[in-house]
Amino acid sequence: MNDRVRVVSSFEELVTTPFAAGVNALCWPRRLEGDFTEVVRLLGPGEGIVTLEEGLLRELPVSAAGRVAVERLLEDQRLLQSRDLDPVLNCIHGYPRDETAGPVPTHVFSFHADSAPVEACTYLCTYHGATSEALRNEEACRHVDLPQTRAELLRSYGGADDGGFLEYLREHCYDLHYAPTAGARPYSFGLGNLWRIAIEYPGSPVPPCVHRAPDTQPGDPPRLLLIS
Repeated sequence: MNDRVRVVSSFEELVTTPFAAGVNALCWPRRLEGDFTEVVRLLGPGEGIVTLEEGLLRELPVSAAGRVAVERLLEDQRLLQSRDLDPVLNCIHGYPRDETAGPVPTHVFSFHADSAPVEACTYLCTYHGATSEALRNEEACRHVDLPQTRAELLRSYGGADDGGFLEYLREHCYDLHYAPTAGARPYSFGLGNLWRIAIEYPGSPVPPCVHRAPDTQPGDPPRLLLIS
């Protein structure tokens, strides 16, 4: 781990520990029982992001080990719902990518920060497939702060580097995407671990956690993901 990450030992500690002193990611490490591969296999082929409702999961003809996995998925969802959150279980076969090339990628494979107009945070856990990863803030630089990229964006904007330009960056989410610095070493969220990460909002006491979805390719195993 690193000085941006704090490891906790329970769900209660995960949800109640404040972000402070530069720590912007909390990890509850877990070694989960159950056959999540079987769950993915029985869900069958698909495209894009498939939301998994409780009824669908309970109807799967799983083995005992598969049933343990299903109950783990639903229990994690209930834990977050008990905190008035709205967690979603997804089977992810693929994410959409940017349709047009530009100076700043804005798809989920790009390192980025989540944002909200009020205090909030993101929870996520990967149960199967490739896992999310993150960068220490010291190893990330906003694309919009790179001189060449900023110059390209200014040409696209067609105006001065002023308040209007900053609003243009916000409207297109360009200001939320980051490039790794030379020698940066991303860290993995790992399988089964439940994370709570800081996002960008007015008055946040810490910088947001810069993270991304794994750069999966066609043919890669689907991801089972809980996110809120």
